[in-house]
Amino acid sequence: MSESEQPAYVPGDLVRTYRHDPPHHTRLPRYARGKLGVVVEPEGRAPLADVRAQGRDDAPVEMIYAVRFAARELWGEGGHDVVLDLSESYLRKAGPGDER
Repeated sequence: MSESEQPAYVPGDLVRTYRHDPPHHTRLPRYARGKLGVVVEPEGRAPLADVRAQGRDDAPVEMIYAVRFAARELWGEGGHDVVLDLSESYLRKAGPGDER
């Protein structure tokens, strides 16, 4: 794997999903937007599904990450975790004030 292909996030990184509501298909579920999770593992690279769903062939290829969220973070209740496969462009590194 070349340096440009190295994952931006590693297992254990605290990330927050972007809160956005695009006017087109997105694989970032509404219930997970703006939420705090932990990277479980990078899963490989794939074309961004949001662009592919528009019938375009110019989708950027991004790293996909398994990200674990506490059910309480997503829905306000529940004692279990949920793991979602999310594209790199849906995530940002959590900063000060983002801790649980």
